[in-house]
Amino acid sequence: MRRRLRQVFIIGLTLSLLGIGVPAYSEDGDRNCNDELPPGTPSYVVCTWLNTPEEALDTALFWLGNDGENMENAAPIPPIMIDCGEAGNECPTDAEGDGQLHDVDSPDVPGAEDGGTPECQNGEQCYVDPNSITAAEKTAAQATPAGQATQTMAQTQTTMRVWIETELADDYKAGKLTEAAKKIAALVATQPGVVGVRFTSQLGYNETFATAEELDKFVSETATALRTLLPGKKLAAHTVVPVLGCGADQACTAELTKKYPLLDPERIGAWLSKGYLDQLALDSGHFATEYATWKIDATAAQRNQWAQVQARAWDAYAQIAAEDASFAAAGSSALTEEQVTKAIAERIAAPLREDAAETVTLWSRWQNDQGQVSRVYGEKWAANTTWEQLKKLGTIKPRLATVYDPAHPEVDLATDLKNLSEVFGQVYLHTS
Repeated sequence: MRRRLRQVFIIGLTLSLLGIGVPAYSEDGDRNCNDELPPGTPSYVVCTWLNTPEEALDTALFWLGNDGENMENAAPIPPIMIDCGEAGNECPTDAEGDGQLHDVDSPDVPGAEDGGTPECQNGEQCYVDPNSITAAEKTAAQATPAGQATQTMAQTQTTMRVWIETELADDYKAGKLTEAAKKIAALVATQPGVVGVRFTSQLGYNETFATAEELDKFVSETATALRTLLPGKKLAAHTVVPVLGCGADQACTAELTKKYPLLDPERIGAWLSKGYLDQLALDSGHFATEYATWKIDATAAQRNQWAQVQARAWDAYAQIAAEDASFAAAGSSALTEEQVTKAIAERIAAPLREDAAETVTLWSRWQNDQGQVSRVYGEKWAANTTWEQLKKLGTIKPRLATVYDPAHPEVDLATDLKNLSEVFGQVYLHTS
C-alpha cells in the first residue's frame, strides 16, 4: 500500500507541475492555480492546471488500479512499417546496408564501412597512423638498456617511480626530432608504469642553442611532439638559472643576466605557464663558486634561489625539483658523518623546507669521458657513511630521486635498482 501511495504522489505531482507557467486567458474556473505561485510573482505570470489535482488523482488511480493492471497491459505504439513489396508502395533502392533492423553493437553488414578505416586493395594495409608505435619499434625499445631496466623493475617489483631521461636537443638540431621522439615513445610504451620523459638537461646553460628564439622553438616543438606521442605522460627538463641566486643584489643580477642571456627567468616561467613542462629541475652546482664576487655564499645563494622561485609561483604550473651532485666523489664518497649530516640539511632538507622544491634529485653515480666513476655509495655497493646516512631518510624517500644509466651498471640491473630503491622513491633511467 505504501508503494501505491508513493506512485500516486509521484504521478500526481508530475502531472500537476506540467500546468504551471501555461498562460490562462481567464482567472475564473477550477483550472486557475494562481494561488500556488510564490509571493511577489508578477501579475502577468499566470497559472492554469492542465490536470487539476482531482483529475491527476483519477489518472493515477486508472493506471494503478487493480494492482496496476492497465499499466502492465500498456504497450508501446507499434512502429509504422512500410512493406516495399506491397502494390503502390515505392521504396528507394540506392540506400546502404541490407534494409534490415540490427541490434546495437551487432556485426557490420558485409560490405559496410567498419567505422572509418579506409578500404584497401587486395587486403593490403593502406593506412598507418603516423603517431602509432609499431610492434617492431616496441621490440627494439625493449632490447635497449633502458628497456631492459624497466622490465627488470617490473619483474622485481621495485617500487621506485620511473622516468625516462634523454637528450633530444642534438636530435632537434640535426632535424631528427620526430625519429628520436618515436624511439622514446616506444620505450615508454613498453612499460605502462613510466611516469614521463625528461627530454633535456642543462637547457640554455650549455652551448647547444645560440639564440633565445632557437631555445623557445626547441622547447615548444619537442613538447608538442612528445605530448602527441605520449598523451597523459609528464614532461620534464633540467636547467640552471644562476641569476636567481643573486637575490636583491643588483650588481650580481646585472652581471649574471649578461653572462647567461638565455637563462632569463621570464622565459623559463613562460615555458611553465604555457604547459610545455610538468616538472622543472634546477641545478645547484653553481652555488659554491658563482657568487664569490658579491660575497654571497652557497647557503645564501640557495636561499635566494628558492625565495625567487616562490615569488614567481612556478610551482603553480609545474613540479619544481632541486638537483644536486655534491654527495658523490671520484671512486666513492668520503664524507664523514658530520659532513653528511650538514650536506643533508643544506642540500636536501633546505629546499624541501622552503616549500619551493617538491623533490630533490641526487646524482648517485656517473662516469666521465675518461672513464673515471664518481659514486655516492662504495664500489660494488660497498658500505660507506654517506650511503648509510641517506638510507635513514625513509620518511622523505618519495621526494628523493636519482639518475641511473643502465648501460653502465655498478653490478647488474637487478642489484643496482634494488639498492637504489632503499634510498630513492623515483629514478630517471638514462637512455642515449
